[in-house]
Amino acid sequence: MNIFHCIRHETYRLCPFVVNRTFLDNRIVYQLSVQKNNFRGQQRHFSLQSTVDSVTKTQTGIFRALSESTPVEYCQKFLLTIHDTTGLPWWASIVCTTVLLRGCVTVPLAIYQNYILARLEHIKLEMDDIAKELKKETAVAVKIYNWDERTARIMYKLSIRKQWKTLIERDNCHPFKTTLLVFFQIPLWVSLSVSLRNLVYMLPKQDFDAHLTFTELCVGGFGWIPNLTDVDSSFILPVCFGVLNLAIIECLVLYWTTSSAFGLAQNLVLMSPKVRRICKIPHAPSELEQPYQHVMAGIKHRLKSLPGIFKV
Repeated sequence: MNIFHCIRHETYRLCPFVVNRTFLDNRIVYQLSVQKNNFRGQQRHFSLQSTVDSVTKTQTGIFRALSESTPVEYCQKFLLTIHDTTGLPWWASIVCTTVLLRGCVTVPLAIYQNYILARLEHIKLEMDDIAKELKKETAVAVKIYNWDERTARIMYKLSIRKQWKTLIERDNCHPFKTTLLVFFQIPLWVSLSVSLRNLVYMLPKQDFDAHLTFTELCVGGFGWIPNLTDVDSSFILPVCFGVLNLAIIECLVLYWTTSSAFGLAQNLVLMSPKVRRICKIPHAPSELEQPYQHVMAGIKHRLKSLPGIFKV
């Protein structure tokens, strides 16, 4: 257990947080009033208190309600629990939390989504044959009951809808069920993003634990990003995730990049016919026998279309 975990669990009795306090055992000197960061060879100074105060003042309305909401509070506590329980540095805690939540929440929903989509593809094939039969029956009804074109069209559409509803109820695969993944994934993404932001800006309460967590984030990075409360001066992670995120603090970009990488891996794995059979996803007409060869062929085709840049 490192010095920060000892503090959090009150192994040591400390006075209120002191600026410029030095822990000699770990040889870590940290400052809460002034954080010094290098950005493209220039030394930049900013006041932690003024930054927190400005964020607190501007946090009003919907964003304040979101920041203090129950889901965000639970996510924030979950992040702290993972960090305190595992003893991992903050960068590893963020990665582990992302993988754990996505593995427990989004993966089962993604499997269920693929199951519903496969069922719907089979129903659409059935509907093609049913539509042909209904067209014949409508043509007969026009002659028997002397329907005009408008009446025949209305009756045909009503019959199609009735048959579609019957098949949907038979296979229990309403198209709305394919959106469950989005309805769970987006709130989870927002809640974790806001909870990480709260940890960086010591929200909603600027107490001792909040100051301690901030300090841990300042020294809890890795490699070229030792400070997770600052933006990445090398632009490596922001560029990996997207150029629009160049000014986002490191812990958020780390979470977003990990989440995106996990989502990509999840989609690639669920393309495998063997994995789909293990997950009891029925065979769909659009399913490929060699999906990864198809993906590689698509990538090579796109690279070839870039003039004079890549040659594959």
